[in-house]
Amino acid sequence: MLTEDERRRAAADLNRAERERSIIPQLSRSFPTIELEDAYAIQKLWADTRVSQGSRIVGHKIGLTSRAMQMASNITEPDYGHLLDDMIYNDGAQIPAERFRAPRLEVELAFVLGRPLQGPNARLYDVMRATDFIVPALEIIDYRTEVPRAITDTIADNAAAAAVVIGGRTIRPMDLDIRWIGATLSKNGVIEESGVSAAVLGHPAAGVAWLVNKLAPLGARLEEGEVVLAGSFTRPVSVAAGDVISADYGPLGAIGVSFN
Repeated sequence: MLTEDERRRAAADLNRAERERSIIPQLSRSFPTIELEDAYAIQKLWADTRVSQGSRIVGHKIGLTSRAMQMASNITEPDYGHLLDDMIYNDGAQIPAERFRAPRLEVELAFVLGRPLQGPNARLYDVMRATDFIVPALEIIDYRTEVPRAITDTIADNAAAAAVVIGGRTIRPMDLDIRWIGATLSKNGVIEESGVSAAVLGHPAAGVAWLVNKLAPLGARLEEGEVVLAGSFTRPVSVAAGDVISADYGPLGAIGVSFN
């Protein structure tokens, strides 16, 4: 475990790296005794600093929802990070690539809550009842530390969340069987990835239930209006300046963005 001073130093290092668009050594190297609890505490300190600088927390992201990614990260459950208002882009946006170091895109569904949701013991159906609508989304992930990264490095670094693009058609939770929403992800006119939403823990709402149960021991909950990224159902695709991206969700429409 780390001391409170060490946690604050680690959060300050991440904040500086983000501000300067630089890279720092892995926290697992700089602070060898770091544990998962420390990593989430550092993430929260980083988010609190961003809020004190004028940002606003608008939701959460869930990552590592596939068994393959969990095994690769030597962890047995997903992880989560914070979404801030200045991380959100709309469909059709021109996104400055220089904002990121090595951005990659993932295809997801975003849940927008119509009422607060709290654990413990939240179930899939509790999530569905609390959700106002679901909308297609792309998550942009990025790193501020050197690689290879331990799971503690990823969690402390806001679970790699860097930005979110939201677009397409909004649907009510019961409009479709949201386990079987498919999508293709194209870069410069070439389909790079495809997947189906059931790849997220068997049901995208299952990840949201996991999140509220994970937050419960901290005395936290999800609030009305929060956006929750339920987890990717494709592998990440690298992007750079000049790339044009399109994610086609079939009956749920499409998201298109470019990087300049």
